Amino acid sequence: MPAASSLRVRHLGCTDYWQTWQEMVRFTAARSDQTVDELWCCQHAPVLTLGQAGKPEHLLADLGIPLVQTDRGGQITYHGPGQVVIYLLLDLNRRKLKVRELVTAIEQAAIDLLAEHGVVAERHGGAPGVYVGVAKVAALGLRVRKGCCYHGISLNVAMDLSPFAAINPCGYPGLPVTQTRDLGIALTPAQAATALAGHLVEQLERKR
Repeated sequence: MPAASSLRVRHLGCTDYWQTWQEMVRFTAARSDQTVDELWCCQHAPVLTLGQAGKPEHLLADLGIPLVQTDRGGQITYHGPGQVVIYLLLDLNRRKLKVRELVTAIEQAAIDLLAEHGVVAERHGGAPGVYVGVAKVAALGLRVRKGCCYHGISLNVAMDLSPFAAINPCGYPGLPVTQTRDLGIALTPAQAATALAGHLVEQLERKR
């Protein structure tokens, strides 16, 4: 879908996690009051990421998958092909948007996407993300620096979920995970990225 006037949506394809993270850091450090906010849609090669205050003991087994200590909030998660990742590079001060409001908007975008396909999803108090029943389908983590944010949301679409068994997802032992394909939603990762970006734009523009 076309980007809204105050948001630019970029589809990056499959990217290296570390390089994409560093590009987000550089983008945020270089932005000015006139910098247009961006959504970066991508997938990553297999990687485990540990949040800034993440505990290494949440990694239960060595699968030979790289582990990156990053600067987002949250604990440990897995990214891999078939999972849609959308990074939100936003000026929160300009949007007059508080972090809690942003988290709610991100979660609602995923909830609305699933609802379009007849799947009821919800939030779980105290555990950011989106769930179908007890199973997590979308995770999120953010970093805010000088009133601007980066990092974002990952939505499991059509991927190998087995690496999640080697971690306590988001720091919760035994937390089940699911994906849109297993919920009967026939979207490719590219289609899911476009649809989720559209819902994110809708939520963010509604806040202006």
